[in-house]
Amino acid sequence: EAAAAVAGESSTATWTVVWTDLLTACDIYRAKAYRVDPVPGTNDQFFAYIAYECDLFEEGSLANLTASIIGNVFGFKAVKALRLEDMRIPFAYLKTFQGPATGVIVERERLDKFGRPLLGATVKPKLGLSGKNYGRVVYEGLRGGLDFLKDDENINSQPFMRWKERFLYCMEGVNRAAAATGEVKGSYLNVTAATMENMYERADYANSLGTVIVMIDLVIGYTAIQTMAIWARKAQMILHLHRAGNSTYARQKNHGINFRVICKWMRMSGVDHIHAGTVVGKLEGDPLMVRGFYNTLLLTELKVNLAEGLFFDMDWASLRKCVPVASGGIHCGQMHQ
Repeated sequence: EAAAAVAGESSTATWTVVWTDLLTACDIYRAKAYRVDPVPGTNDQFFAYIAYECDLFEEGSLANLTASIIGNVFGFKAVKALRLEDMRIPFAYLKTFQGPATGVIVERERLDKFGRPLLGATVKPKLGLSGKNYGRVVYEGLRGGLDFLKDDENINSQPFMRWKERFLYCMEGVNRAAAATGEVKGSYLNVTAATMENMYERADYANSLGTVIVMIDLVIGYTAIQTMAIWARKAQMILHLHRAGNSTYARQKNHGINFRVICKWMRMSGVDHIHAGTVVGKLEGDPLMVRGFYNTLLLTELKVNLAEGLFFDMDWASLRKCVPVASGGIHCGQMHQ
């Protein structure tokens, strides 16, 4: 009954019967709860499988998809808690999204780096450095052998270092390191800002300086992410997404959204990189769960693997791979793990 209520609330139904139901092809458009399985080891938790008619969703719109799937139901009284564990997105609907512009292979071709992981690090301290000292850290890291340095999620344009100053000094460090090593180097310049106009301004300026990559934060929202992904594709720019804020709804085990669903949405939206966590380091992560995140981003076809949290077979409809970035307090002393 609870599963049916969730299906109805997230499709055609409401809290009561209305006469306009008779004007709608409800048998077609109403979501169907078609399977309910108990969660092993629990008495009051269940996996509910719900199917939606594809025509309920606007083509190529992550905002519309999420408004339906997670819009109202997570505050629904019919359930004590609700968690979206996985989704199977149909082939036809996937083809309405652009997906990543570069993916793994094209990024390696642009960087001319093959046969090994790409190595990156985040500038620390994340807040408080002046622009010149920030650029110095970028140079030292890249000169020392890193492929990338990056801004952290909360570096935007604060009084101690405005964005244009940071971009200039970062690119000076990138160019000097590239000249010294003969390699293509990069620094993820965070273009996250208060408005889309400001983000466009920062992204265009970063492009004019010759950067190969820019970054945005998950907290800017699905529409802004898709918009910046379209810009990045046109600008021939690699787009990195920091998953800032995802744990507010992904970490709780009985309510919210599993991060593998976010991985699917972000691959659809067109970002080239996304932080996908790691088993070691400072952030929580189960080995099999993290492997499921990576497979979701890297495989062209998914198979059911309940140990990794993959509940459905799914063909990625030729959307390019999204690079999973191992993130969260990793250092060389953990490599044996």
